[in-house]
Amino acid sequence: MAEIIKGKAYVVGDNIDTDQIIPAQYLNLVPTIREEYDKLGSYALSGLPEGYPHFVPPGQTKTPYKVIFAGRNFGCGSSREHAPVCLGAAGARAVVAESFARIFFRNCIATGELYPIDATERLCEMIKTGEDVELDLEQNTLRIPARNITIETQPLGDARQVIEHGGLFNHARKTGMI
Repeated sequence: MAEIIKGKAYVVGDNIDTDQIIPAQYLNLVPTIREEYDKLGSYALSGLPEGYPHFVPPGQTKTPYKVIFAGRNFGCGSSREHAPVCLGAAGARAVVAESFARIFFRNCIATGELYPIDATERLCEMIKTGEDVELDLEQNTLRIPARNITIETQPLGDARQVIEHGGLFNHARKTGMI
């Protein structure tokens, strides 16, 4: 399935931890309950330091940003599944980073919430928040149309299909493993 994610970029730096992605006081929300899943999205990236624009506008549950760009070690900290879940609940589709904390990367795949894409260069210093981007998962490229720039990204390999199926359990059901 050819997938191109088009939308606005949201840019953060290095070492964005799970407390910044979803502060601990919101971990009592249960993602399997639809209303709580939506509410969880409203708190996505609400733990970032001052100076960052709101990822989700106040009083809303959805973000105007489809792709998050980060530096090194995105998703470090605890092993909470709520981190990728809240980003997906807010409407983000992918995170493109120089590197990910392993547990965050695995949680993205296991939950099927968003695509964790490895960057081939330091994009968080090249792209600006609010800039339109196009992430082509088939061609493994990122386009910045306004500047006519195309950059290669690392392929997701077999993880892509797991995410497209909606996570590990849905993938196992769809492929006859369970």
